[in-house]
Amino acid sequence: MSRKRFKVAAVTSALLLAVTACSQGSTTKQPDAGSSQSSGPAHIKIAYQQWGPGVVMKNFLTGVKSEYEAANPGSTVEILPIVASENDYYTKLQLMMRSPNTAPDVVYEDTFLINSDITAGYLKPLDDYINKWDQWGQFQDTAKGAAKALDGKTYGVPDGTDTRALWYNKQIFAKAGLPADWQPKTWDDVLSAARTIKQKVPGVIPMNVYSGKPMGEASAMQGFEMLLYGTKDTLYNNDQQKWVVGSQGFKDSLNFIKTIYTEGLAPSPKQALDPNMGSKVGTELLPGGKLGIALDGSWIYGNWQKTGAKPWPQWTEVMGQTAMPTQDGSGKGKVSLSGGWTWAIPAKSKNPDAAWNLIKTLQTQKNATKYATDGAQIAVRKDVAADATYKNSAKSTQFFTDLVSVTVYRPAFAEYPKVSNEIITAMEAVMTGQSTPDKAAKNYDEAVEGIVGKDKTTSGQ
Repeated sequence: MSRKRFKVAAVTSALLLAVTACSQGSTTKQPDAGSSQSSGPAHIKIAYQQWGPGVVMKNFLTGVKSEYEAANPGSTVEILPIVASENDYYTKLQLMMRSPNTAPDVVYEDTFLINSDITAGYLKPLDDYINKWDQWGQFQDTAKGAAKALDGKTYGVPDGTDTRALWYNKQIFAKAGLPADWQPKTWDDVLSAARTIKQKVPGVIPMNVYSGKPMGEASAMQGFEMLLYGTKDTLYNNDQQKWVVGSQGFKDSLNFIKTIYTEGLAPSPKQALDPNMGSKVGTELLPGGKLGIALDGSWIYGNWQKTGAKPWPQWTEVMGQTAMPTQDGSGKGKVSLSGGWTWAIPAKSKNPDAAWNLIKTLQTQKNATKYATDGAQIAVRKDVAADATYKNSAKSTQFFTDLVSVTVYRPAFAEYPKVSNEIITAMEAVMTGQSTPDKAAKNYDEAVEGIVGKDKTTSGQ
């Protein structure tokens, strides 16, 4: 599942929200942070993505709705699930935010979209609220930074972060004669294991790396960028403040995609291009013993908890986790990408004050701990990170938290969503055999120059 998420730096904490409620337009004194009392009734609409069989967010929001309405008699919270794959969710949410007639009051906003949505005029800055909120100090600075735009203002309250690595099925590894404590040091080590699985465990998909348009940002981030950032190249040169084109690392990453698809080490293109592939990996392929290795996110075990879409108590013994290595073992030796989501207020919300107080209710320590635990999030609130319930919630929590020390973040500029789409286009062209890696990389370079301007590009290593 792509949350699936991404999308905040050096963070090892957690999140989810504080409490209170206050309606728009009231002239009475607002309650102190931590209070649940509102100065007047309001109808608040909150929108989030619902895709696949998972119900963790639905159940969480239903609980917060009851809490908020009980504390604020006369107020109502309307939960608006947007049933769509990731990229379709972004599109539908942006369409809703364009008009005050359809704009929700609170939205679940991916951090990589914040700058582009600000440029489009969709989001309201939250600094006036945050400056009066005594819980903001509980959030890790890196988490705060993920919700801050280029204009220096903050546009969302983060609810967790994530890291990415290789999940592998120890039972399949045993059948293939591979070690239970797998520690690949290079891309070749990863490919070697996948080839061994193909040879010795027929009927199993050796490896999954998300690729192609239907999986959207999951393809770009936890697929391609997990490869690219293991090379000597990146997407964006921070020192020069320019986008990187003509890089060998980009071509090498596409060649990795070509290798796993042409050698039959990955799902068939038809399987990979299924918009439901993200949920199938977590609810069918891994628990069903049909997938050997998955390049995926820290959150995926949320499917297997009692509250998840596919409860699987045995996962702690069956599934192993290991870091994705760099291309040749150089550099830090391992790679992770991090992202994250925030709760934001659309610029055209009819009830921004009440919306803020709902966000604070979402973000009490209690609610933050519950969602970080049930939703398999890496905590971004300090008090949640120190909570025993959270720390003991899963066997893999410490492993994925430790990856924060090597993690990198997408260049979340306004142009990034368009650049990301070109990455996905290049991947799909290669995985389906419609293009060679060199040609796909050349088309990508030309597209990026058209998006950002040739003067805003620089050559790779």
